[in-house]
Amino acid sequence: MQLLQSVRAWAKELGFSQIGVAGIDLASAELGLRAWLDAGFHGTMGYMARHGVKRARPAELVPGTASVITARMDYLPRTLDDGWQAIEWQRLDDARAASVSLYARGRDYHKVLRARLQALAERMQREIGPFGHRVFTDSAPVLEVELAERSGIGWRGKHTLALSREAGSMFFLGELFVDLALPETEPATPHCGSCSACIDLCPTRAIVAPYRLDARRCISYLTIEHDGPIPLELRPLMGNRIYGCDDCQLACPWNKYAQRSTLADFDPREGLDGDSLAMLWSWSEAEFLRRSEGSAIRRIGYARWRRNLAVALGNALRAHDDAALRTALRLARDDADTLLREHIDWALAAPGG
Repeated sequence: MQLLQSVRAWAKELGFSQIGVAGIDLASAELGLRAWLDAGFHGTMGYMARHGVKRARPAELVPGTASVITARMDYLPRTLDDGWQAIEWQRLDDARAASVSLYARGRDYHKVLRARLQALAERMQREIGPFGHRVFTDSAPVLEVELAERSGIGWRGKHTLALSREAGSMFFLGELFVDLALPETEPATPHCGSCSACIDLCPTRAIVAPYRLDARRCISYLTIEHDGPIPLELRPLMGNRIYGCDDCQLACPWNKYAQRSTLADFDPREGLDGDSLAMLWSWSEAEFLRRSEGSAIRRIGYARWRRNLAVALGNALRAHDDAALRTALRLARDDADTLLREHIDWALAAPGG
């Protein structure tokens, strides 16, 4: 416990908001994981099926693991207004504005958490000597929310994200697999009650049941993980969301307690915090690469970025016909690949074209 208290103090200095410890026996989670995969809810994320129940077996992923140190890092930008949820809803109502998920407006969280978790491990080593460890943050077959729940970081909300009474759900999770037998912290208890706000407000009805997400319908999956054509029936439901979707979190009452980050890393970058769809559509590939350097957005590449924008522009035209937007789409059509051209044609088919 004395070591854990020290770890918490060091973690706070590194920008983490909470530290817990989970055991490695996750066998009870395997049945639900298998059922989710068998239902095909993982979509084209084949790596999830390949890893299978290995996600529920930390000691198979990293032999010798005896405990998992879990970490929470809040990501709301430091300068965000108190009425941030209302501001985000207003942005979603403005068909011409681009909506990028809050977590992706600053530096890539993978880079931030990985570096700081490694720094935490090195600080521990200076105190107690060398020990076996490995750092993870949404980067390997790890049941992050399960570990977060067991270690007291938060419970699994009906939208399947981790929820905290003190911090809502606007935080990242990271893990430090260690070969140290540490005392486990008290698990979190659920507090969603009868609330169904996240289910009711999901634009594409991706939350098919409490605690059950069909990724194939989720806008975050469609705009980030999915590299093919966006299903026709889902395009009108995506609105102006071009990278990720925060609707289930905006709707969650617990996010009135969401905490600001203490780090400048998550401050919004220019162009990702309220710019128009037309402005982002005007970016060349070179400009996209420059502006997305060090950002999570870089991983989807320019082609997928343009595909997402074409869908959003089509929805904007359906809301407000705009000759300038139509011209911008037509000018890009000839040089577009087959996938993008199909999405441009769909956008231009909006009434009034």
